[in-house]
Amino acid sequence: MKKALTVLLAVFGLMSVSVPATADYPDGPVQFIVPWPPGDFEDILTRWIAEDMEKATGMAASVVNRPGGGDGPFPGALEVLAAPADGSVIGSFVIGVPIVGPRIDIGIEADSFEPIGIFLTYPFVLAAGENAPYSNMTELAAHAKNNDVVLGHFGAGLVPTKASFAAAKSMGFEWADESAFDMLDCNSLSAGDADVINTTLALIEPCLGKIKVLANIGEEPIAKLSGVKTLADQAGINNVELWNGLFVKKGTPQATKDKIAEIAKASMTSDRAKELMAESGARIYWQDADASAARIAADNAKFDELNAMLN
Repeated sequence: MKKALTVLLAVFGLMSVSVPATADYPDGPVQFIVPWPPGDFEDILTRWIAEDMEKATGMAASVVNRPGGGDGPFPGALEVLAAPADGSVIGSFVIGVPIVGPRIDIGIEADSFEPIGIFLTYPFVLAAGENAPYSNMTELAAHAKNNDVVLGHFGAGLVPTKASFAAAKSMGFEWADESAFDMLDCNSLSAGDADVINTTLALIEPCLGKIKVLANIGEEPIAKLSGVKTLADQAGINNVELWNGLFVKKGTPQATKDKIAEIAKASMTSDRAKELMAESGARIYWQDADASAARIAADNAKFDELNAMLN
């Protein structure tokens, strides 16, 4: 009996040597894919998350920019989809990836990605030159019924642009023309490229005191724009907004997702994130995986509603 017990102990000892313990995440370098050029809010904030991950884990974490040109965020999203489901490649995606991606037959399904958390709402606004004979959407609608008003935007498929089209329809006027631009800033208004531009607050910050902000596009007013109401409040459309969050490929282990969320939440609720929010007008926060999934479902319905208005 003693001899048999000795043999069993020896076997279990060999087993404990030959079967490695499950490594803590991450066990190798981590890449965050940002499918846009460097410099905008999602890029800055994702870089902060990567820095904090590297500090917290001692493992290399970096941001890789994968701008898709005319294909928007989708080439970058497909790169994340092609990676292993182990958290080694994380997507930093706008609303269009989980909502528009499954609608356009490029290989992204409704359940291809799992949200870690949503952390950014872009401060999109509708702005006009200082001499425009309107200061809000009601005045714009009255003016546009008898005068041509040209809209400049970043692309017809973007949520803020769709909201601008839907607002016009809801308020009973039409844009005389609309065009997509690579850049919409103070110069766009002063040069007369468009009468009203759909752009981010950061791009018109230098001339903010010399232009008129008609509305902001989002669920909440922008604190630094005193008296400016949301487009939803003024036009009676839904309040869908352009947001950004972290996503991983479906099947990524829960412990891995929890670790990413822990680091990202701390980063997005840090003092430097609060300072950037106060300075820029961007909303920075942390919405966990369950809340993010519910938000995506609600935004899918809002997106359908806007499309129905425009068809």
